Amino acid sequence: MLLDIKYMKKFLFLITDILIIILAAWFSFLIRFEGQIPAKYLTNLYSLIVLALIFSLPLFYWQGLYRFSWSYVSIKELYQIIKATTFASVLIAATLFILRDFEPFSGFPRSIIFINYFLTLLFVSGSRASKRILTESIKQPNKNGKKVLIVGAGSAGEELCRSLVKSKNYHLVGFIDDDENKQKTTIHGYPVLGKRQDIPKIVKQHNVEEIIIALPSINQKIIKETTEICRKAKINKLKILPSRQDIIEGKISLSHIRDITIEDLLGRDTVFIDTGEIKNFISGKRVLVTGAAGSIGSHLCKEILKFGPKEIIGFDQNETGTFNLERELKNAGAIFIPIIGDICDENKIDNIFKKFKPEIVFHAAAYKHVPVMEAHPDEAVKNNIFGTLCVAKTALKYKAEKMVFISTDKAINPSSVMGATKQVGEMICQWMNKQNSTKFCAVRFGNVLDSQGNVVGIFEEQIKKGGPLEITSPEMKRYFMVTSEACLLVMQAGAISQGGEVFVLDMGQPIKVVDLAREMIKLAGYEPDVDIPIVFTHPRPGEKLFEEILASKEIPTKHKKIFMAKLTDFDEEKLIKGLDKLKQATEENDREKIISALKELVPSYKIQRV
Repeated sequence: MLLDIKYMKKFLFLITDILIIILAAWFSFLIRFEGQIPAKYLTNLYSLIVLALIFSLPLFYWQGLYRFSWSYVSIKELYQIIKATTFASVLIAATLFILRDFEPFSGFPRSIIFINYFLTLLFVSGSRASKRILTESIKQPNKNGKKVLIVGAGSAGEELCRSLVKSKNYHLVGFIDDDENKQKTTIHGYPVLGKRQDIPKIVKQHNVEEIIIALPSINQKIIKETTEICRKAKINKLKILPSRQDIIEGKISLSHIRDITIEDLLGRDTVFIDTGEIKNFISGKRVLVTGAAGSIGSHLCKEILKFGPKEIIGFDQNETGTFNLERELKNAGAIFIPIIGDICDENKIDNIFKKFKPEIVFHAAAYKHVPVMEAHPDEAVKNNIFGTLCVAKTALKYKAEKMVFISTDKAINPSSVMGATKQVGEMICQWMNKQNSTKFCAVRFGNVLDSQGNVVGIFEEQIKKGGPLEITSPEMKRYFMVTSEACLLVMQAGAISQGGEVFVLDMGQPIKVVDLAREMIKLAGYEPDVDIPIVFTHPRPGEKLFEEILASKEIPTKHKKIFMAKLTDFDEEKLIKGLDKLKQATEENDREKIISALKELVPSYKIQRV
């Protein structure tokens, strides 16, 4: 039954086009001869109709004019109509020229070819657009939906407007835009009502319930300012469109709208990434990601996928996380090979390299929680040092092109076991790099906002419970970065690495943790210290009030967000002996010996007394 309706519609479209072609030819002659067609030109009229039908209908079919819906005609469809009509007119003109000395084509008025072309184009386009024009003209805005304002009257706002007016859940009031030239203009009949500073007044006048920021290319400062204005206007429902690069299919719709998050308010602008350089680094290669089920590892896998790897080998001991990642990546069309195991298992790691021969290695597997590792230094050493050594030696053995070690800002002048083990991991990469086969580099960065166990997640849980939010000190500061940005910069650093570097990502300005807490409370619709209290505790074992990114002055690279740490040379023999001591102390599970061996390897390691 559905097929019958489908073919019936196509048949009706075909009949409509036949009538249009006949009418266009007839009107062409009427216009040319001012309303009265001389009898001697009737044969020319009939010949034009025949030629137009012979050439136009197959070309209309070829350009897909019988496949698209008349209810959703756009510029793309109009372009297809122009192409089909132009090709048909060229063929008609060529035929008339070739057969100009033969009946019934002799004496054919040349001007009619041009008149017929424009009339056919007008009639065919008009027939296709008529249904949409009629639908749009009689459509009434939904007065019962949620009253909404769009901040941004650019292309993103216009696309969002088209989606909103089709929704039964929204009633679009109008637009807000700071551009003076857009004031008092309309978009699809909806007015630009004012600038951002006018939001409180407009919200009151029109009883606006929700505001959507449709400015994908602006910086976070503007987002933060707009959020503050909306709060003053007592708007609790504030949403935003993501950046264009985050919208995979390129078209904006209601499904892309999301709540404002703390990441949007951090004050960090979207970073420029040389995607061509990363593509050359990743495309067509076998990539191994250790710690693939973790926050950084899983995001790395997703970002790597965008650059066309031959396959991604995801290695982790977390079976549930690995299973979920495999399902997500395979749905996205990736060749993803999940492997469960421990990075300290030398045989397992060797078998992976032997079987899959990865060319690029991102080593993200690590124990990262400072207080937990203070309580279990033996596990931190096993995983963060000897796990790294195992992966690095095997990468060297099987001649992988590059290995990128994910480090941390806590490796600088470390006050924790975790930070000290990460600095030893960096030293291992520098040591391995001197073997002149695989290129090794390390990348340091601070806290990622949406990682597992991060302060943001902890604060969210505390807010849900009604508080209090617990902070070590009102003076505590941290560097923050969103995971997707960190992963892209890690890949960029890997792409530019020549081997032996410790790269440092530009983390922007450190943020007071108490300011982050206050902002998150406001985002949740509460008043800090009124609805939800903030309390100050005491430093935990190994915890600093201020994290450092650089030990000394950084060296710029060609990428403005990536720097190289200026490193002092270390004694390889001392490193090897230190690793032997650490191995023995770890096997004995002797905490004092482990700390002592770490201090010998990392003289800047200062134990934080609580």
